[in-house]
Amino acid sequence: MGNLCGKQDAEPTSPGRVLGSAPPRASQPKRAPVPASVGGPPRTLGSQGAATSSGDARQRAAEAAEARAKAASSKGGKLQSQLDAQKRQSRNNVLKQASAEQQRARDADDAARARAWD
Repeated sequence: MGNLCGKQDAEPTSPGRVLGSAPPRASQPKRAPVPASVGGPPRTLGSQGAATSSGDARQRAAEAAEARAKAASSKGGKLQSQLDAQKRQSRNNVLKQASAEQQRARDADDAARARAWD
């Protein structure tokens, strides 16, 4: 009589290691070479270089603000125009309109049920 779940081979055929031994070494992944130095002159924090002046920075900031304003005003379509129109309405008007739409939907459902009953 032998072990019901045992194997007849004394040695395991799968690769393994002894309990308590170190895991096998994995191959090291290749790394990209690190450049020896970064080119260019050293800069202080907050500066963009020697050629930048505060007037130039203001000019670029103003141009960027104008571009953002132009992009914001040109956005939109049908859905955006509907949203803008809804924002212009008061809260009570919006609620009245939604209530009227729901009432019309209920009336249409009641009419459909009445037609189906006949």
